[in-house]
Amino acid sequence: MPGPIQSIERAAAILRLLARGSGRLGVGEIADALELAKGTAHGILRTLQGVGFVEQDRDTGKYQLGAALLHLGTSYLDVNELRSRAINWADALAARSGEAVRIGAPLEGRVLVVHHVFRPDDSLQTLDVGTLLPLHATALGKVLLAYDTALVASLRTGEPEAYTRRTLVTQTAIKRACAKVREAGWAAENGEMISGEAGIAAPIRGHGGIVVGALGVSGAVERICEPDGSPSARLLGHVRDAARAVSRDLGASRW
Repeated sequence: MPGPIQSIERAAAILRLLARGSGRLGVGEIADALELAKGTAHGILRTLQGVGFVEQDRDTGKYQLGAALLHLGTSYLDVNELRSRAINWADALAARSGEAVRIGAPLEGRVLVVHHVFRPDDSLQTLDVGTLLPLHATALGKVLLAYDTALVASLRTGEPEAYTRRTLVTQTAIKRACAKVREAGWAAENGEMISGEAGIAAPIRGHGGIVVGALGVSGAVERICEPDGSPSARLLGHVRDAARAVSRDLGASRW
């Protein structure tokens, strides 16, 4: 097996040093603390600055952690808090509904499945945690799209993929669907990503009511939907109740 890459180890050491210190540090201070040549430290800092992991103060020339790195840390904490707060409610929803439950959060223009509870039966199922789902073809994704204009804009950069003949692929159809989600407070899918499968999802809100994720059930169309294709009123009620409970745990008292 290949050994560790020295430049990455040194970059990580610099980031740890900046995170531990108070205020900003100059090139010389960093080089001395880590016993590096000043030129080596400066080269690594310039690279880290280029990717946004460190920032340089224009007046003093000293370095501090950059916004990009801080955002990565915040995103990690947010996703894990979302999952930890929602686990018990997701388990209860699976037991109550008899269907698989997934919790999703936005990541790079898609839906990241951060938690998945299997349908409570003996059928063979695959764990979806870590899977990236399309925004426009899933109930979880429609919820996130409805409350995040940046995500909607990301779809405009390319043509949304048609997974089935039911998939929404035009900007007009997607915009109309988002408006319906905001009006109703929930989203549904019916054979839009996988033929014969359906889903229902509702928003999870954090402090101030901001939507931080979505929670939903998914399964065969005949179990999730009424004969006319509309979502089961019973399942919809269970999903919305669970999403509100998670939201309250996250500080969204109005929900």
